[in-house]
Amino acid sequence: MGIVLDSSVLVSAEREKLPVSVLLDRLQKEHSVSEIILSAVSVVELEHGIYRARSGEQAASRRSYLDTVFDAIPVEALTREIGSTVAQADAEARKRGLVIPFADLLIGGTALHFGFGLARRNVRHFRMIVGLTVISL
Repeated sequence: MGIVLDSSVLVSAEREKLPVSVLLDRLQKEHSVSEIILSAVSVVELEHGIYRARSGEQAASRRSYLDTVFDAIPVEALTREIGSTVAQADAEARKRGLVIPFADLLIGGTALHFGFGLARRNVRHFRMIVGLTVISL
């Protein structure tokens, strides 16, 4: 199974000083993951953390970690097809009275488009997306 890796997993791994290679190896072994990708939206979320760093040293450490992440994990752009999937998922959720944060819709829609699951630390919003397999880490 392929997965879209949510930024929450990478933020947690960086805080725990877990090397990217170890994280990816664990995901592949523990969850039988064959392919791992990122949504372009996660890039925004992760880069945002660099600009919110409390010091130059922290910013440099985060940059180094993210450079390793981006070297190891392909990033998928938001396409028209993914946009259509997101629109459908949002419409279905709103018919049920649910409002899902837009960034989560985009990330979840990316996973749906590719037929992948989504690995996340907090699964609350993603569980509202019909048809999305969510892996809680």
